[in-house]
Amino acid sequence: MTNQENKNNFDWVYYVLGLFFGILTAAIISGSFGWSILGGIIGFIFGAVFLNSIVKGRVY
Repeated sequence: MTNQENKNNFDWVYYVLGLFFGILTAAIISGSFGWSILGGIIGFIFGAVFLNSIVKGRVY
């Protein structure tokens, strides 16, 4: 096992937070279930972009 595999991997937190707050934001703004699904997808994509571009390579 490499050193990277031994560390706890918390990358999933960014995806879950993006998904949750995307749904929450869309639900508050529109009040519609359909827009909440779209907001969740956009939030999930934003979480992935944030993780892979801004946080990538950061040493903890």
